[in-house]
Amino acid sequence: MKKAVVTGAGGFIGRALVEELLQNHYLVIAVLRNPDSNPWSREDVAVVCCPLSRIADLEKLIPDRDVDLFFHLAWEGISEADRSNFPLQMQNVQWAIDCVEVAANLRCRRMVCAGSICEKEVLVTLEAQKPLPHSYLYGSAKLAAHCMCSAAANHRGIELVWPIITNAYGVGETSTRLVNQTIRNMLKGKPLRFTQATQYYDFVYITDVARALRLIGEKGKPFCEYTIGSSCPRPLREFLREIRDIVAPGRPLEFGAIPFTGEGLPLSVFDCRRTFEDTGFRPEISFAQGIRQTADWIRENLPEP
Repeated sequence: MKKAVVTGAGGFIGRALVEELLQNHYLVIAVLRNPDSNPWSREDVAVVCCPLSRIADLEKLIPDRDVDLFFHLAWEGISEADRSNFPLQMQNVQWAIDCVEVAANLRCRRMVCAGSICEKEVLVTLEAQKPLPHSYLYGSAKLAAHCMCSAAANHRGIELVWPIITNAYGVGETSTRLVNQTIRNMLKGKPLRFTQATQYYDFVYITDVARALRLIGEKGKPFCEYTIGSSCPRPLREFLREIRDIVAPGRPLEFGAIPFTGEGLPLSVFDCRRTFEDTGFRPEISFAQGIRQTADWIRENLPEP
């Protein structure tokens, strides 16, 4: 049976990836921050409790030395407030490098990390010779981890593969990220204030993200970068209008109520052709279908007023 380590297994993407791996006959070593977040009770999931602050010791907690894939998804400081926490984001880079060492000591042949479209925002801003907003520290740390893990993996003889996740959403998410928070605000009747929302975006449903990660791990070429998305990017306001039409028809959307201080991304960064060609991945859940499923789940789980 194939074996995979998944750090951040208790998170939104991590839980979905574990389920995807189990459905495809993997033995999963699920790394959690604490035992209270363990949602599994089955023989093909070995739960290991190890916070990121001790990730360098992870190999001591795992007896296996024949791991096929090491997925590093854990990352501290993903909330809006902590994305600008410089020491924390720098520590994430070190923890990612520590995971390369752990993977090497587990005799793992390849490693897959969770990259972010925020890396592209950093690169586009630098190429435009503009100063980086403080809020870009998260993307800067992801980009630094990408570069340093590549060097560390090459040094240790591990095949690093780096997916760039555009914007994941779906059932089970509890964060304040865009799609989740917008649906919640619509259901609660709150004002719907946005930037002009003319910048390009792409979104991909959580089960598609998990399947893409598995396929990239299995079939991706060493040291290649793979974009995970629908490959059908649109101006953000078009996605927001579609969410509104499904969840709260007729509700006004206040475009321009919030200033946009970032850098818009070119269409080229959302191109998923390499992912499709090398791995065979194709998204199965349309945006409309994903929004309906997500909204239904949120309705069922909204706290009582």
